[in-house]
Amino acid sequence: MKTRVLVSIVLLPIFFAALFIFPPYILTIIISLICAIAAYELMHATNNGGKKRILVYTIIAAAFVPASVYLSSLTMLTQSVSAAEESATINIPQNPMATLTFFTLIFTIFFIFASLLIIEAALTFRTEKQVKLRQILISLAAGIVIPYLLSTLVSLKIMAFGHLLVLLPIISAFVTDSGAYFTGVAIGKRKAFPNISPNKTVEGYVGGLIIGTAAMLLYGLILANTTSLNIIYPLLIVYGVVGALVTALGDLFFSLIKRKCGIKDYGRLIPGHGGMLDRFDSMIFCGPSMYFLVILIPAIR
Repeated sequence: MKTRVLVSIVLLPIFFAALFIFPPYILTIIISLICAIAAYELMHATNNGGKKRILVYTIIAAAFVPASVYLSSLTMLTQSVSAAEESATINIPQNPMATLTFFTLIFTIFFIFASLLIIEAALTFRTEKQVKLRQILISLAAGIVIPYLLSTLVSLKIMAFGHLLVLLPIISAFVTDSGAYFTGVAIGKRKAFPNISPNKTVEGYVGGLIIGTAAMLLYGLILANTTSLNIIYPLLIVYGVVGALVTALGDLFFSLIKRKCGIKDYGRLIPGHGGMLDRFDSMIFCGPSMYFLVILIPAIR
């Protein structure tokens, strides 16, 4: 526990600076590194690390996805700002070419990566090193799906007031997780999923939900008193509840994978925390959820 706290004290300010202070490309580099390491961890956890070329392809694809999201999001923002200046309003439909740029970059990475996997499967067909469909699907998840979900942090950062919006999933995931942990330690009695997460309790999950939602409201109150932004508190409650639920779901999902693979942690990179997937498992679900809530029902305007 002591090691876990000390590591958090050292790493959290660095990560917070990347989110709140540094320009978006710094966060993009950090997310690319996180995605590459997470891809490596998932491949090894599922016994797919032995196929070296596939492992390398997966790691490279995972690192490139955040960069493609950054470039396409930047293109969308630039074109939207240009259009706003021309029409003297900010309520303008998104430029279709900007959206096309986004999907083109993502599809290009997917197509190249999938093609390399298919070639590997064809070259090893009916040999001792045969690449199975399960391995291809896991590689696609590690190299494309998970990095794309984590890259929603980059998309949030690039938005107007992005340095404030990108903190939404961070607050939701980390506060909910911490709230669930301490509530469970204090009053937890009923095991929620004993065969998957023996230490998680029903009381812990409820505590995480309440504390995570309260933290979201507190963040809104801070913004209301330190900025000129308009804060919609009922929507922040929705953010808090959804964030807490998907945080628990993400943790449960990746814990299930660990149990299926017979491992305790995905890695030992972060002392006291395990690997990147152990630390960012909740963010893989919470990031996209907050991104779509910000798009569909903005609570901070």
